Amino acid sequence: MNLRIGNIPIGGRVLNAPMTGISDLPFRRAAARLGACYVATEMVACDLFARARPDVVRRAAVGEGLPLMVIQLVGREAKWLAQGSRLATAAGADVIDLNMGCPCKEVTGSLSGSALMRDLDQAERLIRAAVDATNVPVTLKMRLGWDEASRNAPELAARAEAAGVRAITVHGRTRQQFYKGAADWKAVAAVKAATRLPVVVNGDIVDAASARSALELSGADALMIGRGAYGRPWFAPALDRALALGADVVEPSLGERLGIALDHFQDTLRFYGDALGLKTFRKHLGWYVESAPWPVAAEDRRAAKSAMCQLPSPGAVERALTDWWGRAGNEIAAVNPAVAS
Repeated sequence: MNLRIGNIPIGGRVLNAPMTGISDLPFRRAAARLGACYVATEMVACDLFARARPDVVRRAAVGEGLPLMVIQLVGREAKWLAQGSRLATAAGADVIDLNMGCPCKEVTGSLSGSALMRDLDQAERLIRAAVDATNVPVTLKMRLGWDEASRNAPELAARAEAAGVRAITVHGRTRQQFYKGAADWKAVAAVKAATRLPVVVNGDIVDAASARSALELSGADALMIGRGAYGRPWFAPALDRALALGADVVEPSLGERLGIALDHFQDTLRFYGDALGLKTFRKHLGWYVESAPWPVAAEDRRAAKSAMCQLPSPGAVERALTDWWGRAGNEIAAVNPAVAS
C-alpha cells in the first residue's frame, strides 16, 4: 500500500530524507530519474529564505523531472515559519516539511531543529503558523526527544496532528545521541499509537533486512532513507521494489553506476557552474567510489577517492572516473560478468 500525505499520493513507501549539503536539486533529480517517489530539499532557514539570501534560495530550487516538490523549512519564530510557508507554496511546493529533528549545534544553538522538542508549546505555535499560512500539506520531522529523560515524541505527534500536520517522520534517536548507537525503531511505535497520521520511520535503514525490521518494530506506514543513500541515489526506489517483491535490493551494474555518477556530475556542473559544481560534487564523488563493491580492499577505494577528489577540473574528474570504472570492470569481469556489464 502506497502512502498519502493529505491529498497528495506518494508513489511508494520509501522516501528520500532532506539532507543539508546533500539533497540539492541535482541529487534530487538523480534519485528521481532512478524512480524515487519522494525527494525533499535541503533544510531551508525561513528567515534567510524570506530575505532571499542566494544560497538559501538555491536550496529550495525547483526543477523539471521531480515526482513532487517537497521543501523542508526550519526556524524558531512563528512569523518566519509563516512567511517561509507562503514562499515555499509560491515556489511550487506540493508538501512542506518542518524540521524539528536536526541535532546540529548550529541549529539547536539558535533554538531550532530538535531544540524545539524541549519546548513543545513553542513547537506547536510554529506548526500552527506554518499550517495556517499554506493550503498544501504540512508534515513534521522529529526525533524521539531531546535526551533519554525526555522522549516526548508521542506528545509532539499528537499536538502536531491537532494543529493540522498531515504526516510525521521520526528518527529513532534522541538529539543527544546525534548519530551514535543504533536507531530505536521500536520506540517509534509509541508515536504511531499516539496519532492517526501516517508515520514514517527513519534511521539506520541501509538494506532490505533493516527496512523490514524497522517497519515491523515501529508499525510505521513508510520508511525514510538518509545516509543509506550516500553514493546510492538509486537506493530508495530499489528498496521500494524489494519490499514490494519480498526480495533483496538489486544494485545497479558497474556500467549503470558509472552512467548514474556521470549524469549526476554533469547536472551538478550545469546547476552551480564548473568551479562551484566541482567543489560541491566531491562529496558525492567520494561516496560513489566508496560505495562501489570493487576493488575488494576498502583502502584501495579510499585511495582512489582521495586522488579523484583532488583533481582540478571537471574534465579530469570525468576521465579519471571513467578510467577507474573501466579498470575495475576488467578486473572482475572474469569472476562475475553480470556485475561488470
